[in-house]
Amino acid sequence: MSKLDEMGKKVRKLQLRAAIAKMKLRDLAENLSGKWTELEEVAEETSAAFAELDGAKRALAAMKKLR
Repeated sequence: MSKLDEMGKKVRKLQLRAAIAKMKLRDLAENLSGKWTELEEVAEETSAAFAELDGAKRALAAMKKLR
């Protein structure tokens, strides 16, 4: 498996992780009155997931340009 394929696989995994984090945050927001104390933690997890995804997407784009 080439490095480009490995990075593509990593991006797909991170996309799934980010989507799950986003759904968790949305679900928490819909029921905020009962679990507002968890909001900051879940928001930080979601932000970290999207930041990691963004970095991987940029790395993949750079790898594709060098090809």
